[in-house]
Amino acid sequence: MAYTMTPSPEGPVGSQYCVCKVELSICGQNLLDRDVTSKSDPFCVLFMEVNGKWVELDRTETAVNNLNPAFAKKFIIDYHFEEVQKLKFALFDQDKSSTQLYEHDFLGEFSCTLGTIVSSKKITRTLLLGNGKPAGKGMITIAAQELSDNRVITLSMAGRKLDKKDLFGKSDPFLEFYKPGDDGKWMLVHRTEVIKYTLDPVWKPFTVPLVSLCDGDMEKLIKVVCYDYDSDGGHDFIGEFQTSVARLCEAQDASPLELECINPKKQKKKKNYKNSGIIIVKSCKITRDFSFLDYILGGCQLMFTVGIDFTASNGNPQEPSSLHYINPLGTNEYLSAIWAVGQIIQDYDSDKMFPALGFGAQLPPDWKVSHEFAINFNPRNPFCSGVEGIVQAYSACLPHIRFYGPTNFSPIINHVARFAAQATQQETASQYFILLIITDGVISDMDETRHAVVQASKLPMSIIIVGVGNADFAAMEFLDGDSRVLHSYTGEEAVRDIVQFVPFRNFRNVPKETLAKAVLAELPQQVVQYFKHQNLPPINSEPA
Repeated sequence: MAYTMTPSPEGPVGSQYCVCKVELSICGQNLLDRDVTSKSDPFCVLFMEVNGKWVELDRTETAVNNLNPAFAKKFIIDYHFEEVQKLKFALFDQDKSSTQLYEHDFLGEFSCTLGTIVSSKKITRTLLLGNGKPAGKGMITIAAQELSDNRVITLSMAGRKLDKKDLFGKSDPFLEFYKPGDDGKWMLVHRTEVIKYTLDPVWKPFTVPLVSLCDGDMEKLIKVVCYDYDSDGGHDFIGEFQTSVARLCEAQDASPLELECINPKKQKKKKNYKNSGIIIVKSCKITRDFSFLDYILGGCQLMFTVGIDFTASNGNPQEPSSLHYINPLGTNEYLSAIWAVGQIIQDYDSDKMFPALGFGAQLPPDWKVSHEFAINFNPRNPFCSGVEGIVQAYSACLPHIRFYGPTNFSPIINHVARFAAQATQQETASQYFILLIITDGVISDMDETRHAVVQASKLPMSIIIVGVGNADFAAMEFLDGDSRVLHSYTGEEAVRDIVQFVPFRNFRNVPKETLAKAVLAELPQQVVQYFKHQNLPPINSEPA
């Protein structure tokens, strides 16, 4: 294809759900030698697919006379879990000073999704020419790193013998923390609560991002100011001091750090002035507040299972009125939902083998109703290869089953929960299970389903429900605990909200990517919430 420099599209590429920025480092190996008298002078160009067209995002520097370049320039991209972000890395041999790519010799290219890169952390792949054949022995290595300082600082502070500021009582002290702003002025970062009527306050421990407190620089000076609270807003100044996070970190539970609170005006006036009290740092701990991407880069796999509703209310699949009728374009709402969710999640599962289960149908040869059967009719191995494999198994099974009922969710939820429970025994953040249920109607076993969801909320597991057709989905909204906590019939509360419900009808006339964004928007947060609750750091995470 012809490469041209394309201006960036208006506005940022992506959606409002951006998780963070990812830095990509590029190396080439055994590149084609296009120069007669010397070696190639390669540079790499990054493209992203936007509305079906490749748009240039950035390019590296040129490595002179080098067939095995390691480029110093990094590519920085906004990472959106709920989007398929298609990237292309193209290498060229610089021949002229022109910015037009057709002026330079093509050395090969490689395309993949950003999800593929971050789920592997580092990949090495063959470079291809325009005709799809290998570019000699040329290879490209791409390594991903999250660009964020995820450290947080937790401080436990107290005061002793602070100056008395109230005429008829003791002071009502609180602290304010400041860092230097870009304009040279002090910028407020954090304010503690007010402790009433005391000169010896003990404030509640608090946690702030290290970037907020000191821009991530532990040696940077910060200022701590102590005030006596007044309800009219005219707070009285008690004293202040300057320190650094490095100094605060000297505080240990057994040996607190004591810092003098100084009032400069009093210090100038009084010869025998010592201080206006002592501020005590009882403890200072720096930890990491891990993100979804930290867990993915750490090697966590997303284990994807599909559950498909084959109850009679869907209609005869051979008739166009049926929700299971596959139209001349080869699709229906069930297949659209499988593609929308599956094509994103499959990047985060290394073997891309997904169990696909059905419920609510009568199966040959004895035509008994099953609420948990492999749609490939292989109960010992219900796995399908990639999203394509699920689609093929679905299409193949339709003529061989009889749609029946009732609509029971709990058997499939409990099926996936058994595997999620096994994963908890590993005591590492290595697996998280996602169950996609596609259904046309009202749940028959609501009590059992509520109980199954409440139990699953304790496990590394999330449930996505896509409602197809035009039925009343009020019960599904009830399971999606966005507005209230879900209870089991025993009264037990769900530990966390793990259900995301979306009615497909809201997405019939919008781009297919919109469904994926809505369905997967809450998933990164649910993954992080579970592993944090279990106190599980990402595999191979660095200490703070």
